[in-house]
Amino acid sequence: MRAQAAARTTIAVEARSGLDPWTSAELPSPPRPRGLGWLAVVGPGVIVLGASIGGGEFLLGPAAFVRHGLALLWVTGVAVWLQTVFNTELMRYTLATGEPVFTGFMRTRPSSTLWAWIYAILYFLQIGWPALAANAAGAIFFLFVRRLAGGDDATLTYFIGAGTFLACAAILLVGRRIERTLEILNWVLVTCILASFLVLALIYVPGATWVAAGVGFAGFDVITGAFDFLPAGADFVLIAALVSYSGAGGVANIVLSNWARDKGYGMGARAGYIPAAVGGHKVHLAHTGFIFTPDAEAMRRWHGWWRIVRADQWGVFFIGAILGMALPAMLYVTFIPRGSDIRGLGISAALASGISAEAGPLLGGVIAFLGAWILFKTQLDLLEGMVRAITDILWTGSGRVRGWRGGDVRAVYYTVLAVVVVWGMIALRLAPPIALLQLAANVGGFVFVVASLHLLYINTRLLPLELRPPLWRRASLVAMSLFYGFFVSLSLWSVFR
Repeated sequence: MRAQAAARTTIAVEARSGLDPWTSAELPSPPRPRGLGWLAVVGPGVIVLGASIGGGEFLLGPAAFVRHGLALLWVTGVAVWLQTVFNTELMRYTLATGEPVFTGFMRTRPSSTLWAWIYAILYFLQIGWPALAANAAGAIFFLFVRRLAGGDDATLTYFIGAGTFLACAAILLVGRRIERTLEILNWVLVTCILASFLVLALIYVPGATWVAAGVGFAGFDVITGAFDFLPAGADFVLIAALVSYSGAGGVANIVLSNWARDKGYGMGARAGYIPAAVGGHKVHLAHTGFIFTPDAEAMRRWHGWWRIVRADQWGVFFIGAILGMALPAMLYVTFIPRGSDIRGLGISAALASGISAEAGPLLGGVIAFLGAWILFKTQLDLLEGMVRAITDILWTGSGRVRGWRGGDVRAVYYTVLAVVVVWGMIALRLAPPIALLQLAANVGGFVFVVASLHLLYINTRLLPLELRPPLWRRASLVAMSLFYGFFVSLSLWSVFR
């Protein structure tokens, strides 16, 4: 009995849920970029920004702002700030261990299996509906037919959405390192999208609307001349969805740590990555992480990596997410009358339709193309993130999975992708596109309630003392759970009252 008790006391804290303990290793040296060299070292923030500019910024945000006014931009400001802190804390764990945060969650009691199931189910409930592909169909329909899709067009828009979803899956088959493929695509797409909306806003948005957007981040409504944080008669399901998808949203944020691992941030350089099926080659992907001794030299390297994380998140994600919400919002309220409910099969083409009526069909076609492009890109990022996260959970939690097909992680990744694609074809038929998106976003809000506190726990209990977050960051994660919990509660209350 004493021997058993002694054995229990020697179990490493990170191994108490049943996973293997970390391996001691040296923290790799960080890159020291200058000038344009920064474009090569930031990357995960570009991917998660690409995932954020879509459902929230082009669909849920405009639906809320057109209906209730730009004063609701305050929720975007708060949400994006909290998500940026959350993102950097996700990357803190990955920098220190080389593991995705999903693995960190699986390292907590009562068992790794329980947490694997919980987060896999939450991931499915949020991202398992290909809502962005379904909504992209409305913009593609408008691009070719030159009118908004209606109820009689449901079958055609289904097939367009299904084709869009299959195209996303096809892209994931090629390249060398899947993370790098997404990074390049998102640099191109995000730059073009933000630049296009900025040019359009400078040309068409009046100065008064720019002012309304600026003060809207403080919750002030220029129409009523008063602060209006929660408009009377508000649709709280819609607003809660906006709060969640201001930024990336839920599991779409958490998978950032998987991309950081594959990018080679910190100890992720020792873990390996998931290669593509075509153009990639077999790569050893470690199923357990590493830890370094936080001596003077290691901490110097740690601060170098943290400098890159700050640039990736505050310089790319935070600024891009704010602009990505504000610029389309101003265009929508300029061309669509306040109080309109634009939700429907044609929501992704609502702005294109409004601009066509005032500025001509050519510009309307450009906007429809941008809308389709935005939603396609976001669906691609979310699909890859879901498959990647489930693959990593299976790879970490099952030795049998790791031994399948000679230990080639590509076999697991593409099997998961095939299952997700088959389910997606079915899910596209289950509900209207905007209903699928609102469901996904509200689940994302609940994920933040749970995951922000779970992340706080692993970063303050599993990591060495020298690597743990300061007090203000801990308080921010608690505030995040309360903030999202408030809006999730409002959403549930409005549904079940």
